[in-house]
Amino acid sequence: MSTTCQQFVENASLGVAPALRAVDCMAAETTASAFGRLFGGGGALAPALTILLTLYIAFFAISLMLGRSRLSISALSPRMLTLGLVLTFATSWVAYQGVVWNLAAGAPDQIAGVLTGSQGSATQIFADRIDMIFAAIGQVSQAANGQQAAQAAQGAAAGAAQGAASGSFTPANLMWLSALLLLLGTVGVLVTARIALAILLALGPIFVVLALFSGTRGLTAGWLRGVVLTAVTPLFVVIGGGIVMELLVPVVAMLRDVEGVNGRAALALFLIAAVHATLMVMVMRVAGTMVAGWRIFGLSSDGKATADAPQTFLAASANPTIAAVTPVAASTSRRGAILMQTAAAGEGGAPAAVSGPSRGGRTVVNHISGAEPALPPLARQRARGIGSRFRAPQPRAREMMR
Repeated sequence: MSTTCQQFVENASLGVAPALRAVDCMAAETTASAFGRLFGGGGALAPALTILLTLYIAFFAISLMLGRSRLSISALSPRMLTLGLVLTFATSWVAYQGVVWNLAAGAPDQIAGVLTGSQGSATQIFADRIDMIFAAIGQVSQAANGQQAAQAAQGAAAGAAQGAASGSFTPANLMWLSALLLLLGTVGVLVTARIALAILLALGPIFVVLALFSGTRGLTAGWLRGVVLTAVTPLFVVIGGGIVMELLVPVVAMLRDVEGVNGRAALALFLIAAVHATLMVMVMRVAGTMVAGWRIFGLSSDGKATADAPQTFLAASANPTIAAVTPVAASTSRRGAILMQTAAAGEGGAPAAVSGPSRGGRTVVNHISGAEPALPPLARQRARGIGSRFRAPQPRAREMMR
């Protein structure tokens, strides 16, 4: 731990703002040290990164040899772009800090500052206002305790009454319960989001490398959703908490009374604190809903597998009276009934239609006598690359079925 962070940690107990400064300093230092230990100079996962890059290039070469890929701009551009981004953000701390860290930790704070019209860090200004609120509540509590002690010194009966009242649901206890709700709804959410964001950014280089392969890109997409969720949560807390702070200022000013703590002001303070706690729960749910509906380009799909619409066809058998049909995967009803029609030329030139429903993945093929099979056109071949010359010619469908 550096000297600056050590000073922030020592002063973290003085208020909300010092605690947030200590958390931010430790988060930045932890992320930097984790990046160096993972993929930095002499990092533990540097050999694993070399192996993964070698496998990525080897898989692409094999796909070229088998004819499943081709040397073209449309095929090479996404691969080269992915490879360049992975190498940049997984091996350069300057690039990772300048893009990922600044966007995740600094951009929401700047947006909050623009919306609130504050100069400097909006989160720190919000924390300073919370410290002022708690300082005012502490002063009211000290004044109330002093008045109770003075009344207890005047007579034994008054002291007994005050002692009995202190253990009940008094305005002073209600005031401290409200302060506890405010503390959990503001500082608790902010600190939790900052710590979670620091953990995700510290593990970020691993998930960046996982974007190389299609089978692991879902993990990268989930990591990005988690980063966005923990990054926008402080933005909502600062904006929503700023509105609550405006409501709290006149209520806190009315807390001190001649007899101690004003009961009506304490009840209003408790109501505002409960509303703020409920607002923070809603903020977390809204942020989760927003992130869950995010479809990241190139990293996640819409959840539908490619097998939902296969491109297949049924070849005719040795009996020339069987027509072939090609199922079309298009369903709008609950039963998923599919209507297929294929025209076959008959001996006398009259067309013969074939139709059949498909349920549960089964296709019904009707027999038509006296008609030549009409095979559907073959699907466009995927092998158009270097290995196309090694592809064996396809025999006729009728010869395949003999």
